[in-house]
Amino acid sequence: MSATSSEIEEGLVLQPKFDAAGLLTCVTTDAATGEVLMVAHMNRDALDKTISSGEAWYYSRSRQALWRKGESSGHVQKVIEMRVDCDQDAVWIRVEQHGAACHTGRRSCFYRAVSHRDGADGAALAFVSAERLFDPAQVYRKA
Repeated sequence: MSATSSEIEEGLVLQPKFDAAGLLTCVTTDAATGEVLMVAHMNRDALDKTISSGEAWYYSRSRQALWRKGESSGHVQKVIEMRVDCDQDAVWIRVEQHGAACHTGRRSCFYRAVSHRDGADGAALAFVSAERLFDPAQVYRKA
């Protein structure tokens, strides 16, 4: 039996609504500063492992694989709080970030600002908060 909108929106039972690919969008922010660190996806296994372990787990669409944040780099995310949105199709986790969140070596995946270019088509990007905390080529070397 499917839950009603009221049960999903006002109830106290976690009833995640995964998309057709079996995924939820997850927004990850720094618990201390509120900075957006990354946006990723979770499947049922990633959600369950995140809840049970207290560390962030995600599902990589490109690799088609479950992964624990920091398993290669050591830059883990300790979950401080997890919330779901009103219709339970998105998750927000507040984390204690150890090291960098981005695979490019930066603290956040959001290291470029978008601006409109006067007299030009489209938009331009500018680096902001783009200092690398590690060299990805060294951290993610293939064994």
